[in-house]
Amino acid sequence: MGKQLEGQIALVTGSSSGIGAGIAVAFAEAGATVVVNYHSDKSLAGAEAVLEKIKSAGSNGVIHQCNISEEEDVKKMFAEILTQFGTVDIVVTNAGIQQDAPFLDMTLEQWNAVISTNLTGQFLCAREAAREFKRRGVLPERSKAAGKIICMSSVHEVIPWAGHVNYAASKGGVKLLMQSMAQELAPLKIRVNSLAPGAIKTRINKDAWDTPEDEKKLLELIPYGRIGEADDIGKAAVWLASDESDYITGITMFIDGGMTLYPGFADNG
Repeated sequence: MGKQLEGQIALVTGSSSGIGAGIAVAFAEAGATVVVNYHSDKSLAGAEAVLEKIKSAGSNGVIHQCNISEEEDVKKMFAEILTQFGTVDIVVTNAGIQQDAPFLDMTLEQWNAVISTNLTGQFLCAREAAREFKRRGVLPERSKAAGKIICMSSVHEVIPWAGHVNYAASKGGVKLLMQSMAQELAPLKIRVNSLAPGAIKTRINKDAWDTPEDEKKLLELIPYGRIGEADDIGKAAVWLASDESDYITGITMFIDGGMTLYPGFADNG
């Protein structure tokens, strides 16, 4: 049996660290050529480290810098990818940020920064991907679908999160962005789905798990009894990008150890 993504080109935004890096490496292990996207120079070393892992997995990869919240940057990145590889098959709109504050103290700048990256950035990248998928159409030797878009959502597309209203609003927006795109693009054989991680050990949420006390408190929210790893998301992303999930579009796959089961109610049913 060949590798699930053999011969396909995948772009993973925000893949210089964390969940994006886990997805990029998992795609490489599944045979894809991977475009590693990073935002700023401070992320370049991380992108280079991910590229080394991609090559160690026996796949090819390249690095592209792009601010995914800027339309011209996104268009330029896609043009360069198409020039280099001819097309793209899988796009994971993973890049995201947090700028937390109590609602009463949250600034417009904090609101705009998170919405522009987490929601507008996903829209821009998905739109460029869909345009290329429509132009090229289905290549049966590569995939049954014309293309696959995987949005990065969160358990907070359904769980309210006080102190993080910009982040929660962005992920609630991703839910209906994804579903509406999926509805519109399905006749073109373009599949669109979301991944919704729960608590995953990454740099962005290190404060929530980096001491035994913090980890114990966090585990109270996770019925399955462990905090997730980036590899958990990577394996799910490979499946959603592969022909094994060809009849699936418009879903959010929660990868959360049961966090969305509202474990606080477990003893009060």
